[in-house]
This record gives sequence, structure tokens and C-alpha cells, in this order.
Amino acid sequence: MIRRIKYLLLIVSFPVVLHPQIIQKIDINGNRTFSDSDIKSWGQIGEGTRVYPGLLDTLKSRVALNLSLRGYFYPDFKNSRLEYSADSQKVFITLNVNEGEPTYIKTSYFSGNDSVKTKEYEPVFKFLEGQVFDKYELEEYINDLLTKLENDGYPFAVFTIKSVYLYRDSVKEKNYADLYIDLNTGVESRIDKIKVEGNASTKDYVVIRELRIEPGEYYSQKKIEELPKRLNRLRFFAPVATPQFYIDSDNKGVLLIKIKEKQTNNFDGIIGYIPPAKDNETGYVTGLINISLRNLFGTGRAAAFRWRKLDRNSQELELKYLEPWLIGFPLNLNLRFYQRQQDTIYVQRNVDAGLEYLATENVSASVFVTSESVIPTLTEEPVFTVFNSSSLTTGINLRIDTRDDPLAPMGGLLFNNTYKFSRKKINGPAEFITPDTQTDINLQRFEATLAVFYELFRRQVVALTLNGRELRGPFFEQSDLYRLGGAFTLRGYREDQFLGNRIYWSNLEYRFFLSRRTFAFLFFDTGYYLRNADDNLGIPKAEEFKIGYGLGINLETGIGILGVSFALAKGDSFSEGKIHFGIINEF
Repeated sequence: MIRRIKYLLLIVSFPVVLHPQIIQKIDINGNRTFSDSDIKSWGQIGEGTRVYPGLLDTLKSRVALNLSLRGYFYPDFKNSRLEYSADSQKVFITLNVNEGEPTYIKTSYFSGNDSVKTKEYEPVFKFLEGQVFDKYELEEYINDLLTKLENDGYPFAVFTIKSVYLYRDSVKEKNYADLYIDLNTGVESRIDKIKVEGNASTKDYVVIRELRIEPGEYYSQKKIEELPKRLNRLRFFAPVATPQFYIDSDNKGVLLIKIKEKQTNNFDGIIGYIPPAKDNETGYVTGLINISLRNLFGTGRAAAFRWRKLDRNSQELELKYLEPWLIGFPLNLNLRFYQRQQDTIYVQRNVDAGLEYLATENVSASVFVTSESVIPTLTEEPVFTVFNSSSLTTGINLRIDTRDDPLAPMGGLLFNNTYKFSRKKINGPAEFITPDTQTDINLQRFEATLAVFYELFRRQVVALTLNGRELRGPFFEQSDLYRLGGAFTLRGYREDQFLGNRIYWSNLEYRFFLSRRTFAFLFFDTGYYLRNADDNLGIPKAEEFKIGYGLGINLETGIGILGVSFALAKGDSFSEGKIHFGIINEF
């Protein structure tokens, strides 16, 4: 008999387990001030939710709490109910909401330990009198005042709502609240010391000078929150957190900067050997060597070496050096040597020197001078390639950089604008200089870059870069022209594939961040070049618009940011795609 009862209980309970009661519909009635969607969101119970004991009371309690936070302390839910379908599996909720009359702020009593601040902020709370007692609005006012105090040197300020007196005025038939608010400003704080932790090789003064904080400066939360962006631009550290501030035992304000150093010396290289194609030829070495030392001896100085062998007869060599904060002033000295051997045509050498003034953490301006020489390759039979020439270039540059991180920005912009003026003198070869040949030439260059970064969704960033270069003058040689194509301009094409006196290109990327400096991306590049005709050399006008597209990934590694992308040019098949890769860093 007991066994039969067990089986009977199992049969009865089994359908209940398989078919729990579900909320089919929620009807909101009677509400005048707040919408149905507001009330449903406060209840945190939606259609399709399982029914549980006390559900209606829970729903009313949650809605009542949210109404009270918005100044409605006396709601009524009369005749709210649950109704069941014929099979008792579906539940219909009817919630009758009468918000009641709101409670208004009658009087605000404001006090504080600082009579000046009390007098300054009292009108803010007086402004609330006569308004509905909304907790969120009151908190917004208080937060705004706390932010102002933090930026005025009071990081430890505290507002306290000491009491709230609720009552009903029977004459006016209104609900009122009297507020009693107190302000303790805490000690007025200055930044007397800056302490740096985590720097094993970088000198303290390198970090401190980048902060641009004077000893004894009043504490400002807004400025403190800007400091990580300034330090990240050094590219010496992992992403820096917001500094901490405290008062030490000597009653001095201490700003604590915690950093984690990363690898600042990068080596990027690939070497290959091209065997001879014919019996009378010899093989040759090709490849790339890129060495970057961006924090020499922990002083912030930087040096770089780059060698690139393009083919049998073409190669580049570049040396760069940076001396930051020259003699303690916000001036950066930049030096550069560059040499390019182009096929069997010419050798081009540049020596550059520039002085950059760091006006603010976001804006800099620079002046520079460049000495250039172009030497044509001698051949047994005189054939014109380029003139033997020398030039002196002077220029100015304006740079605005608000990016939150120079290597993997998630927000901000970069604007770079440069003007160059060159006086070029043609020295030979004498046999190619005619009476009509201009030997003293003035050239002008206009260069601009605009890059914008915007976080569209969490960890998803749209990056758009626009670039323009233009060369103006009476005539141009191959060594004067701009080059377009490759990993850093127009992907899907060979490095420096196109030459022009006017070039434009754009890069549009949609980035999916996997970590702070690692992201995968889709890209679409466009490019345009124009090379004016030269009737004397028999060079026709060349003008084309190109596109490239593909995908890639930037990986943060121990040796730097490794960028790899697969790109297709318009009309390319998959097998004709090009792989671009390299270590990405800014000198």
C-alpha cells in the first residue's frame, strides 16, 4: 500500500515539474506620472518569468522603493492581483499603481566646517526648495559639488545628509520634506611630494617631469585623472592606473605613481638570400633590420637604426636620435640621418635637425632644417637619370594629440600639419645642363594627417585616418616625389609602389580589442596619386585611385606591438593577396 502511494505521488507531481507556472502578461493600470515600462523595469519581473510564492508582494515592494527614491512615499496598489488560466499554468498580473502625491522639499538647512564654502554652496541647495524630493537629483547636485571641491584642493570632502523630516501640511494638503545637510571639507590638500613605484630602470625625474606638476600645487582630481594619459605617451610602461593621493605622517600631500615597466628596446628583423637567376649573376642579401632603443639608460633618450634591402640595387639606411627636455625645458631635440640607394639611378642623403616645443601635454610645435644631396650613379655611357643636386629645407610643424594611448588608442584624435620650403641647387652632370635648365629651384611641401578614434561599443573602436601630401615647384625629379603603397599607407600593394607629387590615402579600421593593446581588425584603405607629366624627360602624366581591404591583428609582445595584416587590392584573387607585418612603435 505504501508503494502504491509513492507511485501515485510521483504521477501527480511529475506534470508540475515539467510545466511550471509562467507569467503570461503584466498589465499596469492607474499610473499617472511614470510610464508602464518604468514600473516594469523597477519590478524586475518580466513576461516569461516563473511564478514563486510572494511574487506580487515582491513586485509591489520593488515598485514602492523606486517611487520613494523619486519623491513618491505614499503609493497605493489596491486591487492588484494574480489571475490564472484554466489549466493554472499561465499567470496574468494586474498591478494597479497609484503613485500618490509627491513630496516636495520645503526647507534645506545647510551647514559646514568652512564658512566660506558653506556660504558659496548654500544657494545650490536653496534652489532645490519647492522641487520634488528626488534622491537621484539630490545626489547629482552633491556629486557636482564634490567634483568642484576635488578640483579646488579638497579631495577628502564629505557631504552628510544628517536627517530628513517628512510631514504633511494639512492646510495646503501637500507632503513636504526638510533636509539637514552638512559639509566637511577635510584638509585643504597640496601635492608636496611625488613618489614613483615600480620603476626599475626609468629615472624618477623622467616620470615626474612628464606630469607637469609643480611642488606645492593644489590637488585637482581632473588633473590627476589626466596623468595616466601623459605617462602612457612615453610608451615605457604598461597602461598606467590613476595615481593615489594621501597625507603622510608629516602632514604632507603625497601623490603615488605606480608603474610597470615594459620592454622599450625592440629588434625587428628578417634576412633572406636571393640566389642568382643566371650563370653570370651573383646572389644577394635582402631583408630588414629595425632596432629601436626608446629609453636609453632610463633617461627617456631614444635612438633608432633601420636598414632595409629592397632588391639587388636598392636599399635604405636610417639613424635617429631624440634628446628630450633639453637642458630641463620642454624642448625635444631630434636628429636624423637617412640614405637611400635607388636601383642604379641615384643615392639620396638627408641630415635633419629639429626642435620641438611641448606647449601642453596635447599640443606641440616644432621647427626643423634638412640638408639633402642627390648623387646620380655614374655609368660608362652617359645616360640621364637625375641631376646631381643639393638642397636646404626649413619647415614648421603643428601637432595636436589627444589620444588616450599612442600605440592602441580607444579614443581621441591626432592632427599633424607640416609645411616645408626647399631651395634646391642643381650642380650637374654638366652635359645634361642646358641654357634652359633651371639650376636654382624653390619647392614647397604641404603635409597633413588627421586620425580619429572612437569607441562605438565596449572594446570595439572605429579608427579613421586621412592623409594628404603635395609637392609644388617648377619641375620634380624622382628623388623629390612622395611614395605610396605598403603596410603604413595603402595596404594590398608593394612598398612604395607608386610615385607622385600629390598623394592622398585613408585607412578605415574596425577594431575588436582582445586586451588593452591587442586587437583584431577589418580595414578598408583608399589611395590616390598624381604625377605630373614631364615633357623634357618624356614622362607622361600618371593618375590613379586605388583601394585595398582585408583583415589583421596587432599583438602586444615582449618586443613591442607586432602587426600582421592580409590585404587584397581591387581585382586581386585570394592567392594574390599580400601579407604586411612589422613591429609597430613610435620613435
